[in-house]
Amino acid sequence: MTKFNNIPEHIAVIMDGNGRWAKKKGAARIFGHRNAIKAVRDTVESCAELGVKFLTLYAFSTENWGRPKEEVDALMELLIDSLRKELSTLMKNNIRLETIGDISGLPNRCVQALDGDVKASESNSGLTLILALNYSGRNELTKAVKDLALKVKIGEIRVGDINEQMIGNQLSTGSYPDPELLIRTSGELRLSNFLLWQIAYTELYFTEVLWPDFRKEHLFEALEDFNKRERRFGKTSEQIK
Repeated sequence: MTKFNNIPEHIAVIMDGNGRWAKKKGAARIFGHRNAIKAVRDTVESCAELGVKFLTLYAFSTENWGRPKEEVDALMELLIDSLRKELSTLMKNNIRLETIGDISGLPNRCVQALDGDVKASESNSGLTLILALNYSGRNELTKAVKDLALKVKIGEIRVGDINEQMIGNQLSTGSYPDPELLIRTSGELRLSNFLLWQIAYTELYFTEVLWPDFRKEHLFEALEDFNKRERRFGKTSEQIK
């Protein structure tokens, strides 16, 4: 295992490029999604071995419902199948599974499969694997604003009480630290409505590698790059040193 001076406590990943990977091979998009399972497993197990405490994977956005119905249906079935098959891996590696996003908007069978794995792994104390499903950063912020407005209305808090920490705590990620590193595969240079509040000072790493081809060595390349960054949080280099 490669040694790094600085291991991020929380890594987030936008897993992109499954469709293009499949197209290059003359196959349907779902073929790329199926072949992405190895990338997920490699990344999760590597993060667990490295001592990363939180790993958030952008698995399905609210915008993804706009894709062809046959692809969405196949993705839901793939999610159910993967959850069933990967539970033993979670338990073997002491990994706790949690979710963010509007899980209630998923098909009932998906919700049941997720609930089963979340409950089965809730006592695990190693890496926390967070699946962002039916997730939207803007929706998350909108809900937080509405929830805080309601608290003001019923007199639970005052407008003057609202600060950054309170807003952060109101988000679905309120119990997790903000990501220190965000990785996006496939060469796309955008955030796609992912963790918009949480990544204010996250280091961003973009790679041309398509997600089904992403392996431990690519994760290490991202970590090597991360270890070269100077995280100043608005201060000068001299102040940090």
